[in-house]
Amino acid sequence: MKFGVVVVGVGRAGSVRIRDLRNPHASSAFLNLIGFVSSGVLSLDFCFQRQFLQAGKHVLVEYPMTLSLTAAQELWSLAEQKGKVMHEEHVELLMEEFAFLKKEVVGKELLKGSLHFTAGPLAEEQFGFPAFSGISRLTWLVCLFGELSLVSATLEERKEDQYMKMTVHLKTENKCLLSWIEEKGPGLKRNRYLSFHFKSGSLENVPNVGVNKNIFLKDQNIFVQKLLGQVSEQELAAEKKRILHCLGLAEEIQKLCRPEK
Repeated sequence: MKFGVVVVGVGRAGSVRIRDLRNPHASSAFLNLIGFVSSGVLSLDFCFQRQFLQAGKHVLVEYPMTLSLTAAQELWSLAEQKGKVMHEEHVELLMEEFAFLKKEVVGKELLKGSLHFTAGPLAEEQFGFPAFSGISRLTWLVCLFGELSLVSATLEERKEDQYMKMTVHLKTENKCLLSWIEEKGPGLKRNRYLSFHFKSGSLENVPNVGVNKNIFLKDQNIFVQKLLGQVSEQELAAEKKRILHCLGLAEEIQKLCRPEK
């Protein structure tokens, strides 16, 4: 069985997708690249996804799938109603650093922790509010420590300097505090600073654990497994729950940082 594929958006992720589809990988044997469409407007993504699902097509979307929890729930309901796969890419969970962290935290009791991400300026109009554009960091925290609740969130902005800093405080189900900071501005290098304190010791940043190879291809493999019915209902339900939980948190953070006038 071969599934025809159209790639919408030919930025960094779209270009890698096209390359992987054209190369003779195991999962690519089930996919046939029909064409691609230039996009790049985030607000159109929800419309495209809805149109494709409405037309009875499976959808693979880069994160965040939407910029609101309600919109994501609508899309998932539509996918379920149509009996189609709705897959949100999370390549950050396929990275070597995450695999290392996952092993490190197993069986350890967290006391407190922080994740601070820095990078150059990012246009909010194009990529959404920082809690959404940075949702991969939030996903790391949820996957490592379970569902989280929001304690506080603040946003410092200097638009004339293209600078912003979002500081979020979260709480685990065991009442341990986690802080998540997204800081972007000219001169800031792309970096992740981690600090997790456990009863049994501390973890400060991740050592060099090797190059992340073919993470988009690994994600494509997962998508194909879903198309072929090789992923259990329990796994699909757990993934959906996690994705909606993260989108719900991102929305709460945005409301705290930008209260409606």
